[in-house]
Amino acid sequence: MSLLPLAAGPRLGLLYALIFAGIGVAMPFLPLWLASLGLPPEVIGALVALPIAVKIVATAPLVALIDRGVTARALLVAGSLGLALTYALMPAAAARGWPVLAGAIALNAVAGAPLVPALDYLCLAAVRRDPRLAYARIRLGGSLGFLAASLAGGWLLGLVGERAGVTAFLAGLGLVSALGSAALAAGTAAEPARRTPPGSARLPLALRLAMAAAASAQASHAAVYAFGSIHWTSLGLTPPLIGAAWATGVVAEIAFFVLVGRVAALRDAPFRLLALGAGAALLRWAGLIGLSGLSGLSDLSGRSGPGLAAALLPLQALHGLTFGATQLGAMGALARLAPEAARGRAQGIYAASASLASAAATLASGAAVRQGGPLLAFALMLPVAALALVLTAAAARAGAARFVTRGEPRL
Repeated sequence: MSLLPLAAGPRLGLLYALIFAGIGVAMPFLPLWLASLGLPPEVIGALVALPIAVKIVATAPLVALIDRGVTARALLVAGSLGLALTYALMPAAAARGWPVLAGAIALNAVAGAPLVPALDYLCLAAVRRDPRLAYARIRLGGSLGFLAASLAGGWLLGLVGERAGVTAFLAGLGLVSALGSAALAAGTAAEPARRTPPGSARLPLALRLAMAAAASAQASHAAVYAFGSIHWTSLGLTPPLIGAAWATGVVAEIAFFVLVGRVAALRDAPFRLLALGAGAALLRWAGLIGLSGLSGLSDLSGRSGPGLAAALLPLQALHGLTFGATQLGAMGALARLAPEAARGRAQGIYAASASLASAAATLASGAAVRQGGPLLAFALMLPVAALALVLTAAAARAGAARFVTRGEPRL
């Protein structure tokens, strides 16, 4: 039984907050911790890309266990405990050299691989069962958890420093999410009615194209995810200001999740949402290129231009579309097009596809920063976002005859 007498929607929203709190610290500040070790950009890029690459292999088979009788709750608890342990071991691993650290990061990635797709599985199952629920409203919990953790992380690290605080904070958050998963995930979704053999249901072409489009749009974030914080630090931004820059994107994401249900043209329109996310990505990365070019910020030498924060924050606000619209589009396509007997597998395949695209984009970003600085890295993200638009158009054509919205869950 659940330890909290809450309905499924609030419990899932709180669970999203707990899981995404760890992401809200790891994404902006773990690269800074790696930089504090004195590692060169190409090694940092490889270490940031490593967990993404591991998830390519680990995510789909782990999440597919749901279709074979393993509960999503069990995956959430085990994965969170694994994160806590591996984050706690990272400082000792780093002391032995970056190859040993890479091993700890790989184990950490295996532990974290099923968390978000298993939680999305629980959420979509609850939404299908109760028409009063909407995915976007529940997913707000994750955005709020990310926001709170990124702000708290910036404040805490400003006090104790990246070297001392990042991994300890993340280990503690892992333990909290494990306890929360055990308490909050119970009873939020029905157990699988029967165990299904792998590959028993084929994913339709429209769904595969939509997943590829979403993976491409999400992968276009690679340059800013891996090197945004490092770059902004070199320009003189403090950890609290960096946390605020990340928080700006999450606030925009929250606003989008709140308002999207009121926009008739986007409500229950996954392909339009995917197109909106990819189009905003083109604008966002072009803006960062312009910012770098105008300010002369094409390397990590520490030069800064006037009004950096004022110019940066509107571009960060586009995260509400580049991530938020893309996420809702992907979940909408999965909810409507995935076969009943393969929902867990489809969720895992999408997560693995996104990891594959992001790993390639992150490695390319590391090489680009080494050769030409952030300007070149952001430029490489433009064709990735353009590919997402092309794939979205193909998915819309392939899915036009299949799409049925009657009785489907609300985004």
